[in-house]
Amino acid sequence: MPNVQAMGRSRADACPGTLQTHDAADGPLARVRVPGGAVTSAQLRTLGAAARELGLDVIELTSRGNLQLRGVRDPAALAERVAAAGLLPSPAHERARNIVASPLGGRGRHGVLGTDPLVAELDLALCARPRLAGLPGRFLFALDDGTGDVASLNADLTLTPHGLLLAGARLDLPYENAVTVLVAAAEAFLDVRGDAWRLAEVPDGARLVAERLGGSPADGPRVPEPPPPHAGIIDQRDGRVALEAVPPLGRLTGAQAETLAEISEDVRITPWRSVVVRDLTRAGARQLAGRLGAAGFATDPDSPWVGVSACTGSPGCAKSQGDVQGEARRWVDALDRAPETRVHWTGCDRRCGMPRGTVVLKTASGAER
Repeated sequence: MPNVQAMGRSRADACPGTLQTHDAADGPLARVRVPGGAVTSAQLRTLGAAARELGLDVIELTSRGNLQLRGVRDPAALAERVAAAGLLPSPAHERARNIVASPLGGRGRHGVLGTDPLVAELDLALCARPRLAGLPGRFLFALDDGTGDVASLNADLTLTPHGLLLAGARLDLPYENAVTVLVAAAEAFLDVRGDAWRLAEVPDGARLVAERLGGSPADGPRVPEPPPPHAGIIDQRDGRVALEAVPPLGRLTGAQAETLAEISEDVRITPWRSVVVRDLTRAGARQLAGRLGAAGFATDPDSPWVGVSACTGSPGCAKSQGDVQGEARRWVDALDRAPETRVHWTGCDRRCGMPRGTVVLKTASGAER
């Protein structure tokens, strides 16, 4: 079995949550899990007020569709607010609730699987099993509606309309209830994980998990490329539309979170650090785009902010070699349209937050790699 030392690790998984914060250079960092990226207007208001009143007025969108608050001065008070907002249904499981899902939930041109109810069912099933509280904070479930968007994340367990993938390998096993199989596969991972954080780190892990489920791994489909960066209106199959908006560098202020809360009762946070509002009329989407644009979001597909991401950088990260956020913003300010290829700014060799797929990497000094 793999172990932390063998994989070059000097510590156990310390992935942050709401109750277990991370001591960043700018203060405690709290990560709030929002399975499937689903967050209500009331929850956004709570997080917006908390960011402003208890932290540095920064809410970061993560690459797993979660939300994290920086510089939390009173973690206990934040935990109370998060729990009261319904964002902490099981304190023991808070770091295990890593579930991404296609933001359109089956509404898009290629969406054939309604993922919204499956996210809710999976979240309940995880919280109902005490043993699954032991899943590492990096273990990831993905529910893809058929578009291939979250399948591109190469999660530990990915549900698609065509079956289940175990770290990219197709599970050759008929089943009736997808959530039951996902939960069983997660428990099987705990059986074989050793000290591994991800299924792909376990030698022959897909086969070991498949055998415990009574099946076998088969050659799965190639992991698709991530969806291209986007902002603006997206057509739904039912004649309505969705609106995707990009907060610059994946960061919200408390006021921006509250603006989102004002425009919709149901917002989706995407793993590519944008927000999606669904089931709109075209006229309604244009109106919302205007409001969000005035609040600082990019809602134009050609906006220079589309496709640009950055790590936290200094002073928030002690390992960073420069002011990544500031330099990235100055670089974007000099553009007149979105870059042709994704661009990620980083402050050190760890390259935190770098998207999957083809990416132009820039360092805090402006050097290109």
